[in-house]
Amino acid sequence: MPLSSTDIQTATTVIEQAQKILILPHANPDPDALGSALACYSLFRSLGKECTVVCADTLPESLKFLPNAEILSTTLKEEQECIITLDCSDGVEIDKLRYTVEDKKVNIIILPKKGRISSKNVSVFSDGSRYDLILVIDTADLPLLGSTYSDHTELFSTVPVLNVDHHISNTQFGQTHLIDPMSASATEVLYHWFLAVPQWKDKVTPDIATLLLTGLITDTRSFQNPNTTPRSLEVAANLLDMGARQQEIIQHVYKTKPLSTLKIWGRALNRIQVDPEARIVWSTVSRDDFAEMGSTSKETQGILDELISTVPDADVHALFTEVEDGGFKASLRSSAAIDVNVMAGRLFGGGGHSRASGFKVKQYPNFQLKVIECIQQMKAEAIRQRGEGERVEQVAVKAPVAKPVPQSRLQEPMKPSLPSKPAIDVVGELNR
Repeated sequence: MPLSSTDIQTATTVIEQAQKILILPHANPDPDALGSALACYSLFRSLGKECTVVCADTLPESLKFLPNAEILSTTLKEEQECIITLDCSDGVEIDKLRYTVEDKKVNIIILPKKGRISSKNVSVFSDGSRYDLILVIDTADLPLLGSTYSDHTELFSTVPVLNVDHHISNTQFGQTHLIDPMSASATEVLYHWFLAVPQWKDKVTPDIATLLLTGLITDTRSFQNPNTTPRSLEVAANLLDMGARQQEIIQHVYKTKPLSTLKIWGRALNRIQVDPEARIVWSTVSRDDFAEMGSTSKETQGILDELISTVPDADVHALFTEVEDGGFKASLRSSAAIDVNVMAGRLFGGGGHSRASGFKVKQYPNFQLKVIECIQQMKAEAIRQRGEGERVEQVAVKAPVAKPVPQSRLQEPMKPSLPSKPAIDVVGELNR
């Protein structure tokens, strides 16, 4: 369901009360995650907030055109600030200041030029954390933040978390939620949020509009995916009116690809396999492939949507990609016959949307053998889902339809009725 006014007001209050905001997109970020994170950075900075954007992975070359992309950091700094204050209001003037380190102790030496210093002049302040709010964007679950979460789990238990997302599989982590599965992208969620706050609406610059449109265009695959709604098209039109640079997005995301990317796409296409019975199409890209082609796992982004998913007569399309930090990721797309969000969740603990989802596998002895194992599990799940769909259709056909009683019959005296056939147990039929 769309965002409620209560959810919007709560999220807005959280931002207004925060001063130091840590903004986190998911690891191995796509254009929607990065566009969302940078849009939040740009808007909240204009409100006078201190903002830091951290992503566990480096920025893909094709996305370096995004406004403010240079501020992205791959490391999360948690150092605590400790401030020692010397009150000089009673006429003390400082001549020299130095420090020494002895026996793991820091001695701060202050030589007054005028007046005397006592302990009552000195106070110590510790802020406890660099951040007072964590904004997690376009992320269904905290572990998807990668090392940003795994290396700093304590931070997430001590600092409030605002969870902004559009995935139906979101686990509702954090203290405040702004989640709209009806939105085609996380940037569409942000669009509705930003424009719902009068003080923020006028701060949506052409740069911010470009960031929001980048996420919407890429997550709908230029409005070709089934998640595209009339509302999404209206949002895109409004962003263009606000100065979003559509052609700049198209040029960098779709029309600019280095040779290494084209090579790895060719390798993936050469490996396409089909299971006609299960109606599953898949391909694989290994770390050895990346080494041979001089490319990275980030360069496989787009293969599934642009190429593999165009193979006809298939219900499930999958791309299995080994990643540099270990394990592999699987990206799934499907027809209306199969819910890949359910598939990824039931089998592998993944998730996403009903027609676009994914999962990760961290450990395995052999990549290709593990892929075959995954395909077998996916095949069984696809058969199961089709079977459930057929049972539902059968029940719908068998269900009796009430016929109107002719007006003439309403005037006839009641006659004893013959024993009727047992009523169809719809629930029982569904559970068989």
